[in-house]
Amino acid sequence: MDLKQLKCFVAVAEDLHFGHAAHRMNILPSALGRHIKLLEEDLGTRLLARSTRHVALTPAGVVLRRDAQSILEQVAATEVKVRQLSKVKETALRIGAIDCAAVGLLPTLLGEFKELHPEIETRLVECTSARQLQLLLSGHLDLAFVRPPVQDSSLHYEFLMYETLVIAVPSDHALAAKDRIDIHDLASIPLIVPARQVRPHSYKAIMRAFHAAGEEARIVLEAAEKQTMVSLVAAGIGLALVPNWAVKLQVPGVVYRPLWLESSMEGPESALGFAWLKDVRSRSRQMFVELLRRNFSKESAATGSAEHRDPK
Repeated sequence: MDLKQLKCFVAVAEDLHFGHAAHRMNILPSALGRHIKLLEEDLGTRLLARSTRHVALTPAGVVLRRDAQSILEQVAATEVKVRQLSKVKETALRIGAIDCAAVGLLPTLLGEFKELHPEIETRLVECTSARQLQLLLSGHLDLAFVRPPVQDSSLHYEFLMYETLVIAVPSDHALAAKDRIDIHDLASIPLIVPARQVRPHSYKAIMRAFHAAGEEARIVLEAAEKQTMVSLVAAGIGLALVPNWAVKLQVPGVVYRPLWLESSMEGPESALGFAWLKDVRSRSRQMFVELLRRNFSKESAATGSAEHRDPK
């Protein structure tokens, strides 16, 4: 059943006059008649009893008129909802991020984006990579900052950088006097690491670094949140290996020192990138991605850092 045909039928059923209905529909009476005829053929029954002077509804026409009006009203309401949703998506950018991106990368970018495009609302959701990919695929996120792999063929993934580790050390600890700390210096030191079940990527990255150095980490405690790990350092429980963005977590009695490694930590556990649905266009997402690329291009040119090298 064609909506155009249904609208034509309702117009005739209301006016009981082809000329008046055609004028209201802004089409010729002959075209209106063809739409009605096609609808009757589709339904296999006559809807109108018509003569040169008179138009009346058949019993089938009476039933259809009652239901058709309800159908057209529902369609119109649905069109309004979809158009409103489209406007919301165009003026709101929904971004997902794992903790390192939410704390270390996005605050500055979001501030700059707001200055450039104050008309666009940004919404940030902090959650795991796996959850973000689910939200992307279900249409609840426009952009996701995640760790690889991103294997779904409907998603575009772009590498950004590798995270590096620093050591959170009590300010009165002997290692705090060093400019940087060798991973071998940590072999006998009680360590606080990310919780294996909650932060598997971070945990694996740390274990891989120790394994590459031929050392074994002496883990005394696992914690899910970086703020908790740094607070435990302040309490004297041990030293904590945290990503470099965690230096923003200023806790009294704790200092941060770079970690020196014999081999690179580059791997999927420390990689960060962003993803979006290939077939979904978004002007606001594209503008944010362009800003992100510009900023990283400038930073890479200024530092020449391997942290921004794309893995092959």
